[in-house]
Amino acid sequence: MDFQPTEDQRDLRAGVRGLLEGRYGREALRAAVDAAAGAGTDAGTGTAVDRGLWRELGEAGFFALRLPESEGGVGLGLPEAVIVFEEAGRALVPGPLVATHLAAGVVPGAAAGTAVVTAFDLTRDLTGDLTGDLAGDRAGDLVAYLGEADAVLGAAGVPVGEPVRAADPLTPLHRVARQGGADAAAYGPAYGSAYVSEGALLTAALQVGSALRTVELAVRYAGEREQFGQPIGAFQAVKHLCAQMLVRAEVARTAVYAAAVTGDPGEAAGAKLLADEAAVRNARDCLQVHGGMGFTWEADVHLHLKRAWVRAAQWRTAAEAEELLAAELLASAG
Repeated sequence: MDFQPTEDQRDLRAGVRGLLEGRYGREALRAAVDAAAGAGTDAGTGTAVDRGLWRELGEAGFFALRLPESEGGVGLGLPEAVIVFEEAGRALVPGPLVATHLAAGVVPGAAAGTAVVTAFDLTRDLTGDLTGDLAGDRAGDLVAYLGEADAVLGAAGVPVGEPVRAADPLTPLHRVARQGGADAAAYGPAYGSAYVSEGALLTAALQVGSALRTVELAVRYAGEREQFGQPIGAFQAVKHLCAQMLVRAEVARTAVYAAAVTGDPGEAAGAKLLADEAAVRNARDCLQVHGGMGFTWEADVHLHLKRAWVRAAQWRTAAEAEELLAAELLASAG
């Protein structure tokens, strides 16, 4: 099977990249990060959705990409969607892109970008060292991106949440207590298995875009930074790091594209596993290539690492993906 993009798909990628470079380039990204830090967004109290950009994405068909043309959509499929989301991940566009895309045709205004739709898509409390699950009496709680949300996918309304300190300054999070009894349906899980699988795959595409971007950043810095009279990219250890980053990202991208073609939930789970690893490890290796410079606020490396951490806990975590894949393997063996 040939997984090479068609000419139309390459044109789609170029168009989305051009739109994002013009509307959300590095200067806009850094301005958003600085504004978020100043407003306290990293403590969960601010917002990071640029409504103007959101509407422009809607006008460009970002959210209505897979809606039929008869319903005002673009009429494309999941393979085209992952290409578009890969570009959004490369540019580190903030906001609940996946949930709003999935809500097109379901929530009024989602397809046009006039509404911001979120989902209860985080199962871990992304605070501190990012290692702990919600514990004790908070184990049933849900975490969502509620900043400026107009609706929650599959829920009756937008609940009031408790701000949670997030790793990523452009992802304000809120904890929502899971209600029992009659309120259970209104507070999640807020989506069916189809939404989870598609959400995981689109999030994996975002991760792939970030993983590929960190390869670019590492290679560029390795060619510019000199030590002992030559670029650090001439040293074997740095070459190996960059090569491993590229292999990791391309393997993950192939898995994402394949899952988009087949639509298989198991393959989507496997793609999410690979993409999460590629995004997180590539950001770490990119930071290693940058050395001390990589730890500074001015470098973009930390933004990719923080966003990768957050996305790794969205829609389907590594543990959840492994359980799904294990169940499929056991079923096929039986």
